[in-house]
Amino acid sequence: MIKTLRYKFIAVTMLSVVLVLIVLMGGINFANYRNVSRNLDLRLDLLEESGGDLASRRNERIPRNEQNGIESEAQTPPEKPSPDSEPPAFDKPPTSRNDNPFAFRNELSVESLFDTRYFTVSVAKDGSISSVNADNIATASEAQAADLALALYEKGRTSGYIKEYKFRAVPTVCEDGTAVTMYIFLNASRELNSFYNFLQISLFVSILGTVLIFLLVFILSKIVIRPVAESYEKQKRFITDASHEIKTPLAIIEANTEVVEMEAGESEWTKSIRHQIARLSSLTEKLVFLSRMDEEGTSLTVTKFNLSDAVSDTAEGFMGVALSSGKRLSLSITPRLSYSGDKAMLTQLISLLLDNALKYAAPESEIRLVLEPYRKGKRTVRLIQENAVEEIEKGNLDVLFERFYRSDPSRNSRTGGHGIGLSVAAAIVRAHGGSIHAKSDDGKSIRFTIHL
Repeated sequence: MIKTLRYKFIAVTMLSVVLVLIVLMGGINFANYRNVSRNLDLRLDLLEESGGDLASRRNERIPRNEQNGIESEAQTPPEKPSPDSEPPAFDKPPTSRNDNPFAFRNELSVESLFDTRYFTVSVAKDGSISSVNADNIATASEAQAADLALALYEKGRTSGYIKEYKFRAVPTVCEDGTAVTMYIFLNASRELNSFYNFLQISLFVSILGTVLIFLLVFILSKIVIRPVAESYEKQKRFITDASHEIKTPLAIIEANTEVVEMEAGESEWTKSIRHQIARLSSLTEKLVFLSRMDEEGTSLTVTKFNLSDAVSDTAEGFMGVALSSGKRLSLSITPRLSYSGDKAMLTQLISLLLDNALKYAAPESEIRLVLEPYRKGKRTVRLIQENAVEEIEKGNLDVLFERFYRSDPSRNSRTGGHGIGLSVAAAIVRAHGGSIHAKSDDGKSIRFTIHL
């Protein structure tokens, strides 16, 4: 159990770390992609505004001796103003950035006019190539440019990525007045390579960080779980020691009761004493059994046996008890079903289920026990026990397998139950790698389903 708890702690911790890394790295890479795409769109906007030709914009560069539209006479040093002179007055205010013909986008640098690699293709309405301008790129010929544009025109695509280019379709008019669709292709290989490199680095860092965190959590989890393990070991030791301490006085009480019955005869008081001794002995045995089942590395005596015969033999022993209590026990057992497991434990499982059913089934009702083959994954056998009850909650009732759970304490006191039998049954099933569930569909019956 402690090992299982430790593995769950590691799993939950690593799942949290992975989710956080996915959110963080996903957000960072998404923001990076948006930034790259935005910068490419700004360049496409510039190309669209210039009609697919940046040469006109390059000719509008600001002279080197101009700063924001104000000429500076670098050749003649300015005269030193006298102390009594007035501040210089400007004939006109400084030119704003918008007056600068080169200030096309605040987000782009001046060098964008010179380092942008692009080509344009104009396609007429009939699908023919009107013109191709591939003078500003070295990685694509005019024929390749025309093929790319025609492929996009046939598919009706107006924007997006194709190969290492980001493109945009712009309706325009030629000099002769013909309406055409101009495809602007912007070489985005530099930006995309930068994005993919960052993505690869972030993935590598995330994986490396996850591995390192896993190693740290795996090592430190022993320290974290140690107090729980010590507390659990003390609890198991207490149960084992208490059971041994209880057995001695119980044996003495039972022996004294036999002496009293030999001298004064059996009475209702001695019967009550024997009944309570039996209850307490059963409780201590089950507690010790659960404690042993929870121990790490609990070994089962695994043998291959006829499960059908084992279930039939165990169930037939309850036939008389069912008849004496006014209830009916019906069996539906598929013959010759073999199983590899601990035969004694599985026999005890059947006894616990039927004993629980006889205690809590509605008067004059039927108790059904079904054993059938069931193949799903590694599960090969299904065992179903169902019976009618006076009243119970609808839906999933797996809470019944918790130790000392009592759905109706007053009824438990009448039937002699102590709320631990189903816990033992669940422990046996889990020890065999199976699953057990309890469910009520109508609030008037209960069904236990076991897959082994």
